[in-house]
Amino acid sequence: MTRASAPKSRQPNGASSIYLGTDGRWHGRVTVGVKDDGTPDRRHVSRKTRPEVTKVVRELERQRDKGAVRKAGQSWTVKTWLTHWVENIAAAHVSENTIDGYRVAVNHHLIPGLGAHRLEKLEPEHLERFYKKMQDNGSAAGTAHQAHRTIRTALNEAVRRKHLTANPASIAKAPKVEEEEVEPYTVEEVQRLLAEAAKHRNTARWVIALALGLRQGEVLGMQWDDVDFELGVIRVRRGRLRPRYKHGCGDRCGRKPGYCPQKINTRRETKNAKSRAGQRPIGVPEELLQLLRRHKEDQARERTAARDLWTEKGYVFTSPTGEPLNPNTDYHKWKELLKAAGVRDARLHDARHTAATVLLILGVSDAVVDAIMGWEPGKSARMRRRYQHLTSRVLKDTAAKVGGLLWGTDQAADNPTPDAGQGPVPAELAIHIACLGERRVPFLHREHADEVVARWRADWPDHTAEVEEWDRWRWEHQGPDGASAIRDRVPERAVVFHARALFLPGGERAATGVSEQWSVPAWDFETDRYTDRASAWRTARRPSTGQEVEAQVRGTDKGAVEAAFVEACAQAVDRARNPGKYGDIDEW
Repeated sequence: MTRASAPKSRQPNGASSIYLGTDGRWHGRVTVGVKDDGTPDRRHVSRKTRPEVTKVVRELERQRDKGAVRKAGQSWTVKTWLTHWVENIAAAHVSENTIDGYRVAVNHHLIPGLGAHRLEKLEPEHLERFYKKMQDNGSAAGTAHQAHRTIRTALNEAVRRKHLTANPASIAKAPKVEEEEVEPYTVEEVQRLLAEAAKHRNTARWVIALALGLRQGEVLGMQWDDVDFELGVIRVRRGRLRPRYKHGCGDRCGRKPGYCPQKINTRRETKNAKSRAGQRPIGVPEELLQLLRRHKEDQARERTAARDLWTEKGYVFTSPTGEPLNPNTDYHKWKELLKAAGVRDARLHDARHTAATVLLILGVSDAVVDAIMGWEPGKSARMRRRYQHLTSRVLKDTAAKVGGLLWGTDQAADNPTPDAGQGPVPAELAIHIACLGERRVPFLHREHADEVVARWRADWPDHTAEVEEWDRWRWEHQGPDGASAIRDRVPERAVVFHARALFLPGGERAATGVSEQWSVPAWDFETDRYTDRASAWRTARRPSTGQEVEAQVRGTDKGAVEAAFVEACAQAVDRARNPGKYGDIDEW
């Protein structure tokens, strides 16, 4: 009689198992967690021999117990993960400028250089060889370091989501970046820059950069509400963002979106300063306050001259139609200013370096310097060290000469104002002023001033018009409303045609009681910049409770203006019906 065999014991749920399969290979199964749908995440491995599969099973169990098993699901490559991370994760949680930097690093450097690697197979050595290759191909060390910071941030997110067990970018040696030594402008260079800036629009924009050290975005994002003339304070609250455009022509123009004649900005104009250190009040010297007052008066005249094309947004520094200045345009204006002033070429940020240097020379306390410059606690000591390499001339200036240091008042004392009654002005220094009623327009050449006066007399015989001769110093320092650019040609005589329509939310045309089309002679000299095209049109949402949309057209060709008016009205109707499409609201 045979003894009955004992029943085979059953493994508990979730335990690992090793068995010989019908295919002749040894198989192992290890439960490492739970899938997204709630079912057990049971991993399978296969080897030729039992010892081999046992070793792999035990390693999986150790990783499971340490919480280091890679998450099941999509098998990521570096390219697919970086693309997913930058567009679906980072884009929703960082600022516009930060995501722009991430996209450049990802799309122009990381994906072309590393994208084919499987995410879990990426090694620190791959990254280090990639950084070296970037620099060998001409990229700056700072660019390679930006790529390193970007992939480190992206892979940290992959580790957090268990697509990776460790971040190789945290192990890889980052490219070495030499901290750039600050070289501020000398006193003479600052004075030449300020003298040249006085000849152009928005003079105060450059004085603020050189005297107060505001960042480019802080200056361009400043509004009149931020300037307290009574207290003598500017409150820094926001920064200007670089615009991003899309086609407004239906992609018919064949150009890049930024060069489309009907381009539409899809990004908000400003963002609030991101830290308490960034949001700060700054005391303003009286000379600069006077300059800002004159600038406000100049802007009021431009507003009147622009008429229907002006969009009131409250910015201190604007285009001739009231729009905030484009940072790219502002950068090129800075380069033109350096060239015209005969000053060495430098970055726009070097103006900020100069202001910080002046503050440190004058013995201003560290806490006050940090507050004025907007340096965060913890970083300020390092920043101050960068600004302590000073030029020999600047070291000799003292706190008692702040006005002379920037505005040259002590230099002016050594060179008194020329007296207009001391005799004829030398020909090489003469400026010919066309006095048109109460207005004065300066010309380099006498014949140009005479021609303008003759035209003015013909059009307005009841108004006085004559030519005066001034010397250049007198015009630049005593001219009405501050120094102005001196013209080397006669403005073209033209008629400007206008068209305007107003649309309510929903697209219905509003009755305004104002003629929709009219024309005026282009004798207002400040409007030369508006009248050099056959037609130009735009649409704008009024910043009011009604939120109406205006269609505005101006140009020197009546037929072109009428044709453009049809296009402008069509876009205005679409904009009135779909504000989110044009970036007029934040929730889109």
